[in-house]
Amino acid sequence: MNAQPTLAQLKFFVAVADAGSFSEAAAELNVSQSSLSEAVAKLEKILGQPLLRRTTGGTTLTPAGQRAMEHARVALLAISDLHLAVAMNDALSGTLRIATHRSLGVHILAPVLFALNQKHPALQVHVQDSESDGAGGQELIRSGQVDAGFIDAPSGDGLLWWPLLADEYHAVVPASRGAAPLTWAELRTAHLILTPSANTCHRHVQAYLRAHDVQATQLREVEEDGVILKMVEHGLGVTLMPRLAFEPLLPGLRVVALPAPLTRHLGVAVRPGRAGLPHIKAFMQAVRLHLPAPQGAYTPLRPT
Repeated sequence: MNAQPTLAQLKFFVAVADAGSFSEAAAELNVSQSSLSEAVAKLEKILGQPLLRRTTGGTTLTPAGQRAMEHARVALLAISDLHLAVAMNDALSGTLRIATHRSLGVHILAPVLFALNQKHPALQVHVQDSESDGAGGQELIRSGQVDAGFIDAPSGDGLLWWPLLADEYHAVVPASRGAAPLTWAELRTAHLILTPSANTCHRHVQAYLRAHDVQATQLREVEEDGVILKMVEHGLGVTLMPRLAFEPLLPGLRVVALPAPLTRHLGVAVRPGRAGLPHIKAFMQAVRLHLPAPQGAYTPLRPT
């Protein structure tokens, strides 16, 4: 019988790829670098392909390693989920990992996590930016790096998604501009300030402009929403943002309507087969029961 990869080998392989070096992975796992290297070498021998490439800049995945990575994560996730699925203790513990847009984290996530903590105080919660994977959180959920995510409606198959709310985009301009709706002519010549191109909101805005045959000729990309809004306040340009991203509004800004409507639909997503796990079920129950009532910022869409 041919040798099969062990869970320890898969765990070490994933850890090295995530850390970007054997030394950092060894420190994180509290094992010796030699035992880590030996485990990965045995995995490569079993699979018959080199999985990792050592360079002066760190350790990277080979093409075979890239193909193996998704399956390694799924295997480790399945074992973790096996333990979670048979745990019948009502007092949940361990870690719940959530990805969220920053705007949703500010306005939506906090009361949900408060309710979850009241019922399950031993359950630890780790929150990370859904934009960190370059896919609006979708790859984080698919790969099992997070358990659930507050994200935009996903593209393609592979995720379960429950709609929660609709968040309308507006133009944010200096207060001195006036309250009249933004025109297509203004958009064509405006100094437009957006989040980076990999950001979900940037992609929404660019698709909206293309659909209306508008070419943004003067575009600046800035990482933080707060910095964008301060730049607009100081007259450096205008931005297009969903309402949750700019509320509460700075005193030197004004919100005006777009020439045509643009809305993002937000919800909670999980990987198929994981929605019934106790910690994810508890999170979903908290979302359903404690989603804040709208105060003019967005339109709630209750989960189905």
